[in-house]
Amino acid sequence: MVGQKGVVHVVGTGTIGEPLIGLLSRFREKAGYEEVTFHKRSPVQRDVPKIKALIAIGAKLVVDEDRVQAFEDLGLTPTMVHEEALEKADVVVDCTPSGVGRSNKTQFYNKYLAGTKGFIAQGSEFGFGKMYARGINDEALEVGQDRFIQIVSCNTHNLCALINTVALPDGDDNLEEGRFLCLRRANDISQVKGFVPSPEVGKHGDPDYGTHHAKDAVHLFRTKGLDLNLFSSALKMNTQYMHCIYFTLKLKKPVAKEEVIRRFRDDHRICTTKKQSACEVFSFGRDHGYFGRILNQTVIVEPSVEVRNDNEVIGFCFTPQDGNSLLSSFSAVNWFLDPGTYNERTDVLREFFFQEV
Repeated sequence: MVGQKGVVHVVGTGTIGEPLIGLLSRFREKAGYEEVTFHKRSPVQRDVPKIKALIAIGAKLVVDEDRVQAFEDLGLTPTMVHEEALEKADVVVDCTPSGVGRSNKTQFYNKYLAGTKGFIAQGSEFGFGKMYARGINDEALEVGQDRFIQIVSCNTHNLCALINTVALPDGDDNLEEGRFLCLRRANDISQVKGFVPSPEVGKHGDPDYGTHHAKDAVHLFRTKGLDLNLFSSALKMNTQYMHCIYFTLKLKKPVAKEEVIRRFRDDHRICTTKKQSACEVFSFGRDHGYFGRILNQTVIVEPSVEVRNDNEVIGFCFTPQDGNSLLSSFSAVNWFLDPGTYNERTDVLREFFFQEV
């Protein structure tokens, strides 16, 4: 693989951290990484199998200095302490719970700017750095200027992919307004907490954008010089399968339904399906995706797509869990390591993109 090698350090082993560590480790040689390290904060017995599995594929365990003995008591031998890993890393990916990433930036990451090429945070870390989604605003990344990048949430990825493909096909702003209802799964299948017994409606925390999904999408597109009219709502559903989004994109110029479907099919980061049940799409990802994950930005339910009054594109789509966030994280790591070869490095994941489910 052409390009500069480097050390990638992941902080956190949760629903994003664990699969990302696995992804980086399994594609370490193909993508050209020198080393993948990961930080585990708490020495918990039930997490031992997960940590051993990550070590088995080449990732190196890092812990806090005052917890080395506690991990050794569990039969785990840390490679180094966290401060050493941060000092050594070329790229740091923060996968800690919401809000912790911003705190880590202030307390730790700013100290390592001299030797580290870049820092990446996940999801709802507004203010951490420039918002990024693979294939949406790559051209907005500035070499030498952007040292902190925020990977937007999986549902925000979905919104951005819809807008980019339907309303900005040639880069021109053809969107009058976008409205989205995020029907969120209650929790990840790996999580034992957070499930809801019945649909739970979320509040509109922002009077201009509704939920953070539209707000983050607006700020992401501002990196491209666009100021879009977006509003989103959200509710949790009592399922663990997939998020689902109901979308309405009102365009300035008329468009035919056939043209909309063609745009969806021609975008390799968008997957289409004739299936209307989340369980069928989820099952496909489990059987054929990267360890159960579809890495496309969104899965469009073709039978649901309609064009009303010649300019309102309406439909449903499924969000591929954290697959799109993993793709963007992988891409951002590669960009920090070597902007000249990051597309080539990221393309090693092409086999996990699907044209149709």
